[in-house]
Amino acid sequence: MRPPAQAPLAVRAQAPSELAPPPDAAGATWRPVTADDGAALVSLVTRIESVDNPPYRTSPEEVLEYFDASHDWSALGAWDDAQRLVAFGFVRVRRGDSTLVRAFCSGGVAPDRRGEGLGGALLDWQTGRARQMLAESGRDAPGRIVVHVDDDMETLARQLRRRGFEPRRWYSQLRRDLSLPIPDVRLDRPLSVEPWSPELDDAVRRAHNKAFGEQWGSQPHTPETWAQEWSHHAPSWSFVALDRSSDRTQVAGYLMSSRYEQDWPALGWTEGYTEILGVLPDWRGRHVATALLTRAMRAYADDGMQYAGLDVDADNPTGADVLFMNLGYERTRGSAMYTVEI
Repeated sequence: MRPPAQAPLAVRAQAPSELAPPPDAAGATWRPVTADDGAALVSLVTRIESVDNPPYRTSPEEVLEYFDASHDWSALGAWDDAQRLVAFGFVRVRRGDSTLVRAFCSGGVAPDRRGEGLGGALLDWQTGRARQMLAESGRDAPGRIVVHVDDDMETLARQLRRRGFEPRRWYSQLRRDLSLPIPDVRLDRPLSVEPWSPELDDAVRRAHNKAFGEQWGSQPHTPETWAQEWSHHAPSWSFVALDRSSDRTQVAGYLMSSRYEQDWPALGWTEGYTEILGVLPDWRGRHVATALLTRAMRAYADDGMQYAGLDVDADNPTGADVLFMNLGYERTRGSAMYTVEI
């Protein structure tokens, strides 16, 4: 019987009192993955992506972010007889979550060890561990176990459905050809688009929390979680829309870009990637987002990029998808968020 919705998260999570690792199989021994295993984890992710050939590559810096201090995390790995890591699974709960506590699950199995049940065993362990970590979080709010699934990951999607996960949100990856004319968008004074600077960073973080505060699944960033977002931040491609109409300058909007050079060979093109774009409520409808996007496009093009890229939530309530299409963005691929709601 499921506990009532108003029960504390520690009760609703229905966490197992004990969670043993999967039984050892022929040539595979399970044990926790720690930060000391970073090099082995980087090697396994590289082997997986070299065979699966996704349209991106995870850099060593991004892999090691699994261990960052902005999340509580737990990880399990399978090691072969040669002490080579052949499968891994992480569960990460972000410390800044307050009104919704999320447990993010990620992992993978070496291509030469698939079909042996390692992936399913990891998913079972991750689901149980996620329930434990939600119960241990000390926060009494709705909980969510999250797995992101690319469009072509059909086996993973089937495994998740069998374990009670459902697709809740869909995302599209878009690109815009920078060889096409870029519109000239000017903002009415006293609004201006200016380069991002470290001095503006915390004001941008606070503006982001306000801009996205009511969107589905969004949780506020602390200074620590915000800092962890930017392993590939491109300062010269990032911009802030400022309102200087009073003696206290206000952030009206912002665009933060990243430079994922390791992805370009897999993509087949170079791109400047718009990581986040936001406009605060008081300035919506004044072309702030368009001005930020076109300013970023010019910066990407000036540095020789072929495309501007970004992701968009298919259910974005701001109508951002229409804005992107009007600016010439086209869909290249997609992904879905599978969840268990607690």
